[in-house]
Amino acid sequence: MPRTDAATPAAGPEQGTEQGAVPGGPRTAPVADEWRLAAMVEERGETGVAQAVPEGAETDPAALSVGRIGGLRPRRRPGDGGEASGADVDLVDSLAPATRRTVAAWLLDKQSAATRQTRLQVVAAFVRWLRSVDPAIELLAVTGAHLDAYCDAARAGKLTIGVRNPGRPLSRATVSRKRAVLWSFYTFAWRSGVVRHDLAAARPRPAPARDGDLLSREERRLLRQGAARLAAEGRSAEAVAVALLDATGAPVPALAGLTVQDLRSVTGGEPAVVTVHDGRGDLVAFPVPPLARPLLRALADARTAGEPLLRQAGGHPVDVRWLGQALTDAALAGGVPRERAELLEPHMLRATTVTELMRDQAS
Repeated sequence: MPRTDAATPAAGPEQGTEQGAVPGGPRTAPVADEWRLAAMVEERGETGVAQAVPEGAETDPAALSVGRIGGLRPRRRPGDGGEASGADVDLVDSLAPATRRTVAAWLLDKQSAATRQTRLQVVAAFVRWLRSVDPAIELLAVTGAHLDAYCDAARAGKLTIGVRNPGRPLSRATVSRKRAVLWSFYTFAWRSGVVRHDLAAARPRPAPARDGDLLSREERRLLRQGAARLAAEGRSAEAVAVALLDATGAPVPALAGLTVQDLRSVTGGEPAVVTVHDGRGDLVAFPVPPLARPLLRALADARTAGEPLLRQAGGHPVDVRWLGQALTDAALAGGVPRERAELLEPHMLRATTVTELMRDQAS
């Protein structure tokens, strides 16, 4: 997870060199060479990151099908051993060369076959919807407004293409996962220097909060109480994540990218200030909630420099799904009714916190 941008839960480590990149800005290294090199390395069963394109590297566009990526062998008929939808593979292969290379490099950015399959499925469904509503818009020209419209249509049951059951509303959790996947793609594209418009317009953002999406003061009080109970049960990472999301309103990827270097201690050795990147990528300092201070100190003592502070039980990076479950667990532990607790998602608490912070600044 990049630690210099609040972009995506799903985005993995950056690949390739960054020669010529502007500090704090998008990378300028092309993704085409990264794709070829990663594919060649993967086919040979090697590890590590290649630094240059060897002489004689394959450049035939037909040979660069995403179906050659591990875990994405196209399925053309039942029982043929395919791992991903052949129609999805063909759709991505039909994109403009620069777009196809970017999608392929993004797919290769994760080693898990399951993650690659999910990414391919989500981006293919989005492309189908995009073409149905505005054929003139190319995938790399999409803005946050397009993503909001897509998610709104999914929640309202207005998707008639790219879904298993056309016309049936998708759950909030499903829509949030799709948004997170697409968000990671546009973050990767921006960092690779291939997004063609301003980052502020290119980076997908959460949909505007509605009244039902905001938490009441009482719900937040119960959530904080529940986070304390999670901490008492030894679930420090979940408790810290909920407390920091409540206090800062930071995007999930920003929380996932926190390291020891983002903590500042004042007295007593416990972290008193945490610095996070907001939705625009700016670095902002927030006071650490009292509940999280001893927990953060314990987590920091167990981490090396540059290592993420927050991790799932199996060591995997935290993501939207994990934090959503942590919110539900904290809400239940604090006494929030189950039907409400199971609807809570990170963007809801984030919207509540940001709204409150903006109200405080205006007063």
